[in-house]
Amino acid sequence: MKVNRAKVRMYGCLAGVVLSISACQQENKVIETKVDTITTSSVVVPAPIIAPPGVSHKQPAISAAEQSLIDAGLVDVQHLDSTIRVELKYSTTDNFVGVDVYGDLVKAYLQEIPAQKLAKAQQYLKDKHPDYSLLVYDAARSKRVQQILWDTLQKPIKLKPLYVADPKEGSIHNYGAAVDLTIADQDGQPLDMGTTYDFFGELAYPSKEDSLLREGKLTQEQITNRKLLRNTMRRAGFSPIESEWWHFNALSLLRCKEEYGIIP
Repeated sequence: MKVNRAKVRMYGCLAGVVLSISACQQENKVIETKVDTITTSSVVVPAPIIAPPGVSHKQPAISAAEQSLIDAGLVDVQHLDSTIRVELKYSTTDNFVGVDVYGDLVKAYLQEIPAQKLAKAQQYLKDKHPDYSLLVYDAARSKRVQQILWDTLQKPIKLKPLYVADPKEGSIHNYGAAVDLTIADQDGQPLDMGTTYDFFGELAYPSKEDSLLREGKLTQEQITNRKLLRNTMRRAGFSPIESEWWHFNALSLLRCKEEYGIIP
């Protein structure tokens, strides 16, 4: 049988072409796959954050009371200095009213200038006593709450203004320019000031400390602690009052009325 060598060469060439085309197609598929892989891997997909048991990454919602303070231009004091401690007494039952009158409000807010002064006071205290911190018991207070405090205070009408401002006149707290506070140690425990917060009597009067010391009703340590608080706050631009060792005003009531609106 004769073999047509020309046809063999032709078929061989055709087979070679087919194999070449097939190889190219396979190579192209590999390249396309690689390109697809590279394109896919170039998209950065963040790994899901898994919170430890009992811990939520969800930010707490801002309460209506807090939002109203923000809308009025007041400042969360811990945004200026996170080392300031806050325990709003009227957000607890540990107050002279005996009930929580602030509800969801647990942060201390002040007008911007008073808040800046408070941050300075914290720094002054830290410079002298690194383990100490200011502990805020009350700051901006609504007129609604002021009325509750006024109505609840068991004092004769003529004595009430010594401890709670008449809501008709307004308190400097109601303008966001007064703060009630103490000093806490490194464990968060308040220093001994001789009385608790909202002790309504002469034992809490800064103006009577000398006589109270002589009478043995206050100790030297308690008065030293009070003076540290007063000196710290005065240095930052606050003014104390005669009847409460914990209360300090950043501005006068007259200036508050000129510059700020009252918190409803």
